[in-house]
Amino acid sequence: MSEPTDLTVGPAAAPSPAGPSSSPQMPSDASEVPASRRERQEAEATTARASRAGRNLPAAITVGVLLLGGALVGLLWAPIVLAALVIALLLLGVYETAHALSSRGVLVPVVPLWIGAVLMPLGAYFGGIEALVLALAVTILIILGWGVSRGAGGRGESVMGSVFVAVWVPFFLSFAVALLRLEDGNLMVACMLLMVVSNDTFGYLVGARFGRHPMAPKISPKKSWEGFLGSTVGSVLVGSVAVALLLDHPWWIGALLGALTVASATAGDFSESMVKRELNLKDMGSMLPGHGGAMDRLDSLVFSAPVAYMVFALPFT
Repeated sequence: MSEPTDLTVGPAAAPSPAGPSSSPQMPSDASEVPASRRERQEAEATTARASRAGRNLPAAITVGVLLLGGALVGLLWAPIVLAALVIALLLLGVYETAHALSSRGVLVPVVPLWIGAVLMPLGAYFGGIEALVLALAVTILIILGWGVSRGAGGRGESVMGSVFVAVWVPFFLSFAVALLRLEDGNLMVACMLLMVVSNDTFGYLVGARFGRHPMAPKISPKKSWEGFLGSTVGSVLVGSVAVALLLDHPWWIGALLGALTVASATAGDFSESMVKRELNLKDMGSMLPGHGGAMDRLDSLVFSAPVAYMVFALPFT
């Protein structure tokens, strides 16, 4: 944290001498002062609102369009583009999570985690789950080597924090890349994303309208049981249709995955909320303009990606 800037206040201007020819200043109307102050405050507030909207809304739309465009290109034509997009998001997610932990005294090295954020999705893309697990092991060895090379102070805490970030961010999310190796893997990823989006959308709409009973008020006060029910119904319906139409699988596989997606996405949201609450943060970062941090967008996928992989890899699918 940078030191406070030393602000130097210049000497006050001396009052101008009042000569005999100086005309006395007439007292201003007292009612004009509050009025002008109110007008100035309202103008400043309006300017601030316009500035915030002008800065965030276009940025949010631009980032959203770029992410959606990259995902569509990867899903429809070039899976390697989707893998590259995942790597870019993992690099951001690892950085902001490590920075958040380090700002609270848990020194987490970024470079070993960046190496893991590249190795794990590439291993999943080119070698499948076996290569993904091997990449995680290599990442942990690099973290341990970094910890040994440091002094004794805080070494164990830093190593454990680094391993947590390596598993929570790049390892779990790389299962989405591993799906691309399966037959019709791009369509499986599309189904998973549709169910995750349905979970968020229906949960928000139903929760905002009918939410009365919070699920875990100390962790995520805005999550309600009514919203959870809306998420379940919406995700199950979307999953049943998407899996049947896109993959030609029985509808009940989509319904099963839809229900599991709601449970895993909610767990992922709660996990990020617990981390932010523990670190006293509102957002994990601000590296995606208009969207907060990368993990604020990826939290629902943290556990949903492994769950989707396990369901689609089962023999009956």
